[in-house]
Amino acid sequence: MKRIALLLIAAALAAGVVTAWARTSTRADAEPALQGAAEPASLSVRDVRGVSPYTETRNEPPPRLFVDDPLPEGLAQGIVWIQWRAENVNVVPVFGKGGVGVSPRVGHLHVHVDDVGWWWADPSGINTIDIAGLSEGPHKVRLELVNANHEPFPGQSRTVTFTIPKGASLSLNHSHSR
Repeated sequence: MKRIALLLIAAALAAGVVTAWARTSTRADAEPALQGAAEPASLSVRDVRGVSPYTETRNEPPPRLFVDDPLPEGLAQGIVWIQWRAENVNVVPVFGKGGVGVSPRVGHLHVHVDDVGWWWADPSGINTIDIAGLSEGPHKVRLELVNANHEPFPGQSRTVTFTIPKGASLSLNHSHSR
C-alpha cells in the first residue's frame, strides 16, 4: 500500500514538473502562424483594451477608422451591411462641445449615402452599418469618424462602393392583419 502511495506521489510531482516546464518553454514548437507574434500573456490589458476610463489620457494616439466592403450576403437581399471598427476613440452617444475635451476621447460616425445632402449620426458602436431600401444599381457610402462636436478627425473618412444586384428583393411593405 505504501509503495502505491509513493508511486502516485512521484507521478503527481512528475506531472507538475512537466506542466511547469511547458508553461515556461520558449515555444519553439509553436504553429508557424504564431511564431514571431507577441504571446497573448505578454500583452497587457491596456495593450488590448486601451486606456482605463478612470484616468486622464494624455498624448493619445490619433483615432483610426477601418471599414470593410459590404457583406455580399446582404447585397443579394438588397440590404447593405458595412462592418467597421475604430481605434483610439470610444464610439458613444455623447454630443456637443463639452464632449470634445473628455478623456479617453469620444466620437461617433456620420453616414453619408450617394452624396445626398443629408447624413445621419451613428453613435451605437455596434460596428455594423445597416441600410435597406436602396434601388438596384451602383451606390456609395462614406463613413466619417467625428468628435462629439461633429468635427471630423483628420483623414478618418472611408468610402465604399457597391452594387445592389438586379433582382435583389427586399420586401419593405409590412402588412399587419387583424
